Amino acid sequence: MNLLHISWKNLKDKPLTSFLSILLMSLGIAIISLLLLVGKQLEEKFTRNIQGIDMVLGAKGSPLQLILAAVYQIDSPTGNINMDEAMRFTRNPMVQSAIPLSMGDSYQGYRVIGTTPKYIEHFQGEFEQGKAFENALEIVVGAKVARNLGLKVGDSFASQHGYDGEGDHHEESKFKVVGILKQSNSVLDQVLITPLESVWAVHEHHEAEEAGKGANALKLLTEDEHSEHGEEHHEEAKEITAMLVKFRNPAMGMMISRSINENSTMQTATPAIEMNRLFALMGVGIDTLKLIALVIIIVSGISVFVSLYNSLKERKYEMALMLSMGASRTKLFLLLLSEGLIISIIGYVVGVFLSRLGLGVMAQNVEQNFHYDFGVLSLLAEEVWLLAGALIIGLLAAAIPSLGIYKIDISRTLADD
Repeated sequence: MNLLHISWKNLKDKPLTSFLSILLMSLGIAIISLLLLVGKQLEEKFTRNIQGIDMVLGAKGSPLQLILAAVYQIDSPTGNINMDEAMRFTRNPMVQSAIPLSMGDSYQGYRVIGTTPKYIEHFQGEFEQGKAFENALEIVVGAKVARNLGLKVGDSFASQHGYDGEGDHHEESKFKVVGILKQSNSVLDQVLITPLESVWAVHEHHEAEEAGKGANALKLLTEDEHSEHGEEHHEEAKEITAMLVKFRNPAMGMMISRSINENSTMQTATPAIEMNRLFALMGVGIDTLKLIALVIIIVSGISVFVSLYNSLKERKYEMALMLSMGASRTKLFLLLLSEGLIISIIGYVVGVFLSRLGLGVMAQNVEQNFHYDFGVLSLLAEEVWLLAGALIIGLLAAAIPSLGIYKIDISRTLADD
């Protein structure tokens, strides 16, 4: 304890130099720690939501955009596809399940998804209150949506066209909340789920009003007595946004995917492939930032080295005096070594704190724009290794100049002064 106390006093005697060394160490640790935290969060969120989805079927465009929109609900869809055409391909015996999605509306920033109860089952959703939807305009609310918007079973609301909060409200077709889901840490938490028929009904009504057809047009859209030709045309017009597909044999599914891309107006995207491609692109930037952080930590080590080297030169007489009074060279060596250790520990603690602070700021932005939660406060296993690395750099930086203790000539140093 005496060694640590004296070392701390020595660091306090050189506040600017000590502060610079700690600052550099903290910045390097903070950058690497933040990158580890963000990478862990993204891996968990992305991996959790693509489990059990071998292919996404949708309109032609960017495959990555299709995945982000249909699976993660964080991008705009590439367009709509004909439901009958999509079902024709997914009736293949190799397809184990196919979940249709119809999107385009939102409520106070949270997306409304038209689908089937299979969507909730796929993500292993459980009900906190109420039950699954059975009829059009009934809706099930994700845990986060219910918590943030204060929705409860029995409430009614009108959805809004689009995702930007500036679209028209569908006041003529209000949804009724029939169920609230438990927290599942999946995309279910941040969406509102309703039957496909709800989305079709809302948009047919909206399109009729936009066309200026008024009450007569609405009557034509909802009237049961259509002509045979009219009914066929109406059924052909049914569109969805995407289809989430799971194959019995993923390898054979590639043949279906190729057939769809070559023989239809639709496209397919494989979540695992697109996510790996995205992480590969992100990895270049992340690796660069890690390299910069490592350089900063090494510069911090050099700063510790220079500081202790100069300190040894300045305190040479003091060291010689301590040796003459009975202190061992090993004890003085450990004294200087502990200074580097203290700088490393303080730098690590401050760096980890800064990384959590940065994650908190990032989490607010992600929550506001994409409704995903980022929240990790416990130390990651990689951060323990980061502590070990920081200690090694600090000790090495302190050990090299501290070896000068063994070269001090006591009598000459005291005589010179």
